[in-house]
Amino acid sequence: MSEVQSQLSKGQVLGMAVVAGISVSNIYFAQPILHQIAESFRVPESKMGIMVGLGQVGYGAGLLTLVPLGDKVDRKKLILTLLGTLFFVLIAIGLVSNYYFIFLFSLLLGLTAVAAQVILPMAAELSGNEKGKNVGIIFTGILVGILMARVFSGYISEWSSWKMVYYLSAGFTIFSLAFVYFKLPNVKPTFKESYFKLISSSFYQLKRFPQLRFMALLGGIAFAVFCSFWTTLTFLLVEKPYNYSSDTIGLFGMLGIAGALVAPLIGKASDKGDSRYTQLIASVILLAGSVVIFLFPSYLISIILAVIFIDVGVQSIQVTNVALIYRLDEKANSRINTIYMTSYFVGGALGTFIGLKCWELGGWHYVGIQLVVSSLVVLLMNLMNVIKQKKINQTKS
Repeated sequence: MSEVQSQLSKGQVLGMAVVAGISVSNIYFAQPILHQIAESFRVPESKMGIMVGLGQVGYGAGLLTLVPLGDKVDRKKLILTLLGTLFFVLIAIGLVSNYYFIFLFSLLLGLTAVAAQVILPMAAELSGNEKGKNVGIIFTGILVGILMARVFSGYISEWSSWKMVYYLSAGFTIFSLAFVYFKLPNVKPTFKESYFKLISSSFYQLKRFPQLRFMALLGGIAFAVFCSFWTTLTFLLVEKPYNYSSDTIGLFGMLGIAGALVAPLIGKASDKGDSRYTQLIASVILLAGSVVIFLFPSYLISIILAVIFIDVGVQSIQVTNVALIYRLDEKANSRINTIYMTSYFVGGALGTFIGLKCWELGGWHYVGIQLVVSSLVVLLMNLMNVIKQKKINQTKS
């Protein structure tokens, strides 16, 4: 095992996964408790749903402007700065009394929660030939954070208040700061040019790697399905025939963790075999989940299956994509990550806004159509990729 490979212990990798999950969870707390937040500010749920989208927009902006700094400055110091700022934003959300300020702080929340995306390339750089495995573990932390956010916020808001969700998260952020400060190594930056050239270089990676262009688009569309589904599912479950409370709605996130738990296995498999077939199978599973919830939204078993299928499908696609992009150029990991993850979360933000608009215009029927169409696009992209590679292989032989 090389010196680079030995820099991260199992404990460090697991700790990084937890910190990444805590960071990213903050932009998803609002999803199952939108109706409670809306009631406290006396505005419609559909309007308060903008809060979720703004968090994702902020996250995308952070990916574009802050994450590339991981190639220029010490990643440990950057993570500490982001987590420290995140702590104050979380406290501010709990204190505000005007929903316009909630929108502003949701944007800032997303901007600072990108600490998770500085951790990913940091782990990739220090993992050697265990890149897929370790990245898979940390990505699992991110996915579990996204899904457990719904369980956590639903339960806490039901038995205390929605503001307590953000106060408790501020406490978790302090523990994250302590772990990063005491347990993670400093990483020497590799980029010596100006910040402007750093950002320009990030976009150059798109021109440089056709594979990155494909995976960025694929990942964005897949995550759009994920975010549209989870945001609008809340509205479906508070209506008849379900009439579920916030804590019950949050429990559906536990089902989605099934998708997150397969992430390390998929990442490990991507170190060994052809990822195209993994992606194709994942896109079939994703489409199956979308079709089921579109056709049978009034049956609980349909929702359970859709949650599992959509999460397994989306997470399988994303983990494989992330493991692959970190093989393109280790010296540009943060910039490559910026391009991929910006597309990923911009897709999520668009999925959220489109899902909200579909719900407003035609209820779950319109939402279901949008989920099926988007999932079908993902399947067709992967199918075309497999066919293209087969033709290339035949030409070579």
